[in-house]
Amino acid sequence: MIKTNNKKAAKTLVLTVTNDLATDNRVHKVATTLVGMGFVVTMAGRQLKKSLPVTESIYAARRFKLWFNKGPLFYAAYNIRLFFYLMVKKFDVVVANDLDSLPAAFLATKLTRKALVYDSHEYFTEVPELVHRPAVKRAWESIEKAILPRLPKAYTVCQSIADVYYQKYGTRFEVLRNLPETTGFPELESDFVPPFPIDVPVIIYQGAVNLGRGVEEAILAMHHVNNARLVIVGHGDKFNACKALIESENLTDKVIMTGKIPFGELRKITRFATIGLSVEKNIGLNYYFALPNKLFDYIHSMVPVLVTRLPEMERIVDTHGVGLVIEKTDPQLIANALNQMLANNDRLKNWKENCSKAREQLNWENEKQVLYEIFTDLL
Repeated sequence: MIKTNNKKAAKTLVLTVTNDLATDNRVHKVATTLVGMGFVVTMAGRQLKKSLPVTESIYAARRFKLWFNKGPLFYAAYNIRLFFYLMVKKFDVVVANDLDSLPAAFLATKLTRKALVYDSHEYFTEVPELVHRPAVKRAWESIEKAILPRLPKAYTVCQSIADVYYQKYGTRFEVLRNLPETTGFPELESDFVPPFPIDVPVIIYQGAVNLGRGVEEAILAMHHVNNARLVIVGHGDKFNACKALIESENLTDKVIMTGKIPFGELRKITRFATIGLSVEKNIGLNYYFALPNKLFDYIHSMVPVLVTRLPEMERIVDTHGVGLVIEKTDPQLIANALNQMLANNDRLKNWKENCSKAREQLNWENEKQVLYEIFTDLL
């Protein structure tokens, strides 16, 4: 543990994101850790009409109201607002989360001669939304190419992405996986009622309901999975399409969509599941290298997992023996694997025991040491 010098004035730090702060668990954990190190932290994001309140009190939150909420005009508007905010706010360090908040942070820190740290949550230029949009992809790649070679400090979510960035730009990225905390894990309250029935085994998908996440295929798989219910917790670009698919396929009795749930409540809900899904498609290198936080959330909730054969996820599942791996995101393959898992109570028990062992290694208390190494000389 790093000990800070209390005689020094506390350094101020701004974390920038393009989301609304309410459900970003990775950024919350980073902010909390940095506060614990001695920084005075402000989170800067955006305000949406249906944004949940930010209830944390150990850091400040600043959310921008914008005229545009998607597309090029949104990214331009956000970065302009962020740039002017940083130019008038006193700060010592900016942590830019992902490429979409990096331009304003980079320019502001250059002009003010303050420190910049980059947190890459994904391989941004290879996300599925850009794979078939070459002009937009080239625009983001030009930003990446202009800035990433000039970054003094950076970290990302897995070794595969860190390796790619080093090969492309010669910039070394540390690896900070989005692992859950073991301390403060909520007790399973006897009177807590989840927002879905638990009369049959629950298969849970939690996270963004976006292109390439395998949510549609998981829904269709439920035609072939008996005596179980799929619960989809989250929101995203495909949310309404998935709701329509559930209705058109007459699966409303077998599939429930809850929408967004604050991450503090999500931990309570996940523990009611029997199996957790992380069945991303292999579309673009970002998903190929995926190591999503929901995988670790399932493990910490002692929920065995079903994942697609993508290298980072497969490595975790095989190393720790916490579930099954399928070859690709296909409704029938998903259904077959789920039926196999649900039919074998002994294997489910063994996977749950292995989850308990794995969480002793795969936790934020161990992983946050990376942040200490990155930020200590900025205090």
